[in-house]
Amino acid sequence: MALNKAVFQTRAKTAIVYAAIMLIGLFWNEWSFFMLFSLVHFGAWYEFQKLSSLIYPELRWSLLYDRLLFPIIGWGVMLMASAGSLEINGFSFSDIGYWIVRIGLVLIPVIFFADKQYGFKHLKQSVLGFFYISVTLALLINLRSGWIWSQTADTSFLAHALSGFNGKIICILLVVGIWINDTMAYIVGSMMGKTPLTSWSPKKTWEGTIGGIILSSGLILLIALWQFEPSWALLIIALVNAISGTIGDLVESKLKRIAGVKDSGSFMPGHGGFLDRFDSILLAAPAVWLVCYLLFR
Repeated sequence: MALNKAVFQTRAKTAIVYAAIMLIGLFWNEWSFFMLFSLVHFGAWYEFQKLSSLIYPELRWSLLYDRLLFPIIGWGVMLMASAGSLEINGFSFSDIGYWIVRIGLVLIPVIFFADKQYGFKHLKQSVLGFFYISVTLALLINLRSGWIWSQTADTSFLAHALSGFNGKIICILLVVGIWINDTMAYIVGSMMGKTPLTSWSPKKTWEGTIGGIILSSGLILLIALWQFEPSWALLIIALVNAISGTIGDLVESKLKRIAGVKDSGSFMPGHGGFLDRFDSILLAAPAVWLVCYLLFR
C-alpha cells in the first residue's frame, strides 16, 4: 500500500492539533484536563448511542433522560475518580460525583420499570457504554489526580526508582505514546505493510502494528529517560500503553463494522469522530492504570 501524502498530511496536522490540546490539558492543571475529557466523554457517548441505533434499529434514544441518564452517571464517576484533586475553597467536587451516582442509581430501576420504551437492549447498551467510555475515562482522570502515588510510603528500591513519577507525567506518556504509535503504525504499514492484521480493520497490517508498537515504546522510553533513571517499569508502561491502545483501536473498528459505517463521527478531519480519535485511550487508560496500581500503590 503506497503512502498517500495528502491523507498523511491531513492526519498529521489533525494529530498535531490533537496532541497540542492534550498537552495543554495535561500541563495546565487538573481542571483543564477534566473539562477536556468531559467533552470527550459526552461526545463519545453521543457517537456510541448512534452506533448502537445502527446495530439495533429499535434503539431510538428518543427521550432526553433515555439519552442522558447513563452519561451523567458516568460523568459523576469521573468526578469521584478525581479523588479530591478538583476543589474550590476546600470544597471537593468528588462529593458532587458521589451524589450524582447515588441519584442516578435510584433512577435506573424507576425508569426501567416505568417507561415501556426503555427495554432490556437499552439497558444492556447503556451498561456497555458505561464501562466502555465512562469507567475507562474515570480511570484516566484518576491517573491524572495522582491518587495512586498519594499514599506511597515504601522505601524499597523500586519505590525509590519510580519516585519521580506522578499523574501528570504518566498521562503525558500515555497520550504521547498513543499518538506516536498511531503515526508510526500508519507510516510503517503504508511503506511495507503486506499482511492484514484483521478483517475488522482491513487497512491495518501486522508489519505496521508491530512497527508502531516497537517505535512508539522506544521513543517514549528515550523521551522519558531525559528526566528519569532507566527503569524496566517505564518500558513495561510504554509497551502496555502501545499494545492496549492498538487493541482499543481494533475494538472500535469492530463496533463500526457491525454498525456498517466508516467513521463514528466527523469532528476531526482525517480521523473521524470522538470514538475514532480516542478509541486507543479507552483501552490504554485502564491498562496503564492497572499497571501503575500494581507497581506503585
